[in-house]
Amino acid sequence: MKTTYMAKPQEVEKKWYIIDAAGKPLGRVATEVARVLRGKHKPQFTPHLDTGDHVIVINAEKALLTGKKLKQKKHYRHSGYPGGLKVVDYETLMREKPERAFYLAVKGMLPGNRLGRAMLKKLRVYRDDKHKQEAQQPEIWEF
Repeated sequence: MKTTYMAKPQEVEKKWYIIDAAGKPLGRVATEVARVLRGKHKPQFTPHLDTGDHVIVINAEKALLTGKKLKQKKHYRHSGYPGGLKVVDYETLMREKPERAFYLAVKGMLPGNRLGRAMLKKLRVYRDDKHKQEAQQPEIWEF
């Protein structure tokens, strides 16, 4: 009887990919980024291991939000103190910190445990098309 294949941490080969978000909906790009970070595109995907690759997202400020999301969607954060709720709409967030909007979208699509946090450390988001990871020789990811 055949057993299910389970990858071992030392067997996993990590690659670097560049994903261009220019002119694409933020959520669609974020789901693809989460898929690559998680490792679901690989045949040796194992749910309890970090089998994913490193992802560099460029042109985050050129990502689109469809419909009325720019005006109606809000981002909430709280300082932990009474009255410490901060609310910002996505129009302001995409103008001032598009990297943060992208990061939050991908974070919500990954597991909420230490494995998800380890996967999130492999994400780098840049506002424009310049990035600092030329030494890793990243490949362009098409989807």
